[in-house]
Amino acid sequence: MKQELVKNWMNPNVITVSPDTALPEAHRLMTEHRIRRLPVLQDGCLVGIVTLGDVREAEPSNATSLSIWELNYLLSRLPVSEIMTEDPKTVPQEATVGEAAHIMLTYKVSGLPVVDNAGTVVGILTESDIFRMVAQEWQA
Repeated sequence: MKQELVKNWMNPNVITVSPDTALPEAHRLMTEHRIRRLPVLQDGCLVGIVTLGDVREAEPSNATSLSIWELNYLLSRLPVSEIMTEDPKTVPQEATVGEAAHIMLTYKVSGLPVVDNAGTVVGILTESDIFRMVAQEWQA
């Protein structure tokens, strides 16, 4: 199991956003595709990652004195660049799943963009992918 490669377990169908994507659009994409993180690309380069937790933290509390219209207006103007984590940890596609898991544990992240030798995002590996690998090994 330690020698399994990231490229064999990652999801190659990565949904990404640009830094100027509005918060509601990012939230819609996450909901629609049932995902919890979106790599943020600018001109094809990874500049950040935004998670469902980031989106939830950016939403207003119930204690706000703003009206629903004011809130919706402000949120519609908030770009993901304001809430994303810049320079996220990544993993090479040729790394082992064990190496990826070590990065995730060390930096307390639940998913990593997967990059090729040129630094281009080619996939994403999440804790769910690792769990799926472990479950398949145990069933074998």
